[in-house]
Amino acid sequence: MSVQFLDRLSGLLNELGDAKAAVITGQDKFFSAGLDLPSIIDLDRKTILGFMAKFEKVMLQAFELPIPLVAAINGHAIAGGCVLALEADVRIVADRDTLRIGLNEAQLGIGLPAAVIEPLREQVPGSSLSRLALGGELFGPHEALKLGLVHDVVLEGDLLAKALLKAKAFAAVPGGGIRQIKASLRRPIAAAMRARSAEEGDGWLDTWFAPETQLVLRAAVAKLKSKG
Repeated sequence: MSVQFLDRLSGLLNELGDAKAAVITGQDKFFSAGLDLPSIIDLDRKTILGFMAKFEKVMLQAFELPIPLVAAINGHAIAGGCVLALEADVRIVADRDTLRIGLNEAQLGIGLPAAVIEPLREQVPGSSLSRLALGGELFGPHEALKLGLVHDVVLEGDLLAKALLKAKAFAAVPGGGIRQIKASLRRPIAAAMRARSAEEGDGWLDTWFAPETQLVLRAAVAKLKSKG
């Protein structure tokens, strides 16, 4: 997730127009691997704050999408990728042993901003919150299902068809009721995201720029560059 990615995603969401439902998926082995660390690791505090403001704005845009959004999680959905999946109304994941999904920020020393905590609190059972947020674990498809992080696990070859079928089921009914219900459900969570984002931004930045966190992040960037 770079600035360019976020701009493109925002544009695609805007292009949905009169659609009655939508499906979001990834490519190859990834739904989304999260923030593009190599492109942001050297940014200063003010610029990172601006980047995170853009990230939160686009996540809110997805969360407040007036139509049902189905996430077809075809591959890894890690950190920011998991956050994007959490904005969807329905999350369906491919049954692949190597696929991992979760919020590993705590393991890196990074906090979770309101744009992550609030949808997480809304979208998963309360009993799973500590393990998902504090543990920083990454989960396979079936464990994610047990935790309530996803709604269904399907054969990899059936994933997109199942997601489209779910979207078509939403689209087959008059849309006014769904739009009103979704808006009512999500309005207070979105309001909390906006309010707490302003309050907690500096605290989140402190975790990002903490010396021990920077060591971990830069080691991760070096590893990514060595593979690329």
